[in-house]
Amino acid sequence: MKEVESQKLIVIVEDDPDVARIIEQVLGDFSFRTVWCRSAGDLLRRLRTLRPDLCIIDLGLPDMDGIEAMQRVRGLSSCGILILTGRAHVSDRVMGLELGADDYMLKPFEPRELVARVRSILRRHEATTGHQGRQVAEFAGWHFNLANNALHSPGGEEHLLSTSEADLLKVFVSNPNRILQREQLMGTRDLVPTDRSIDVRISRLRRKLEPDQNSQAFIKTVYGAGYLFLASVTWGSPGAGK
Repeated sequence: MKEVESQKLIVIVEDDPDVARIIEQVLGDFSFRTVWCRSAGDLLRRLRTLRPDLCIIDLGLPDMDGIEAMQRVRGLSSCGILILTGRAHVSDRVMGLELGADDYMLKPFEPRELVARVRSILRRHEATTGHQGRQVAEFAGWHFNLANNALHSPGGEEHLLSTSEADLLKVFVSNPNRILQREQLMGTRDLVPTDRSIDVRISRLRRKLEPDQNSQAFIKTVYGAGYLFLASVTWGSPGAGK
């Protein structure tokens, strides 16, 4: 495990040096490579040359709100994003997930839980990008490229999905017309079924796929059971898709 993790680069965006030091130490203990950015501006400058696997972003940055910083990162990279915040308001956490974060943690945090959540995001990202031999899923005129998270609508419009959105869609297209429980859609044992972030992720994905979110044309809620992806899926290579 550590040999694989030693190849992963985690960027820590945190203005508190004590907190950053703790994060660097615990991730270093598990053989992750780390880079510390003290501000959003520092992060955006470094992203010109760095290709992180995951960014840990504090919401209370000195030069830019962490939500805005997260959106800027999402526009530049498909890396995983973990929000780390002292804000206890549910609205802040929900907004972060709505706008593309893969997960969030509240300060103060348990170091081992931080590692577990980092691993969880990285596993989901690898599952999305490493689906060998089945790279482009086609359904109802849509094309979903698992190699780069790009989703093309029947009209040719391109949507770049976040890691969490792409992970959900990967599970759906791999299991069409089957009822999937929340645990299966989470794709990890590090989260519990009562974690409501899965509902936020379903809502985000629906807004991109459904002409009317209430129609449930693709993602049907099966109350008391889970979710059902209503589509016939065929697979091809990137050259065959859009």
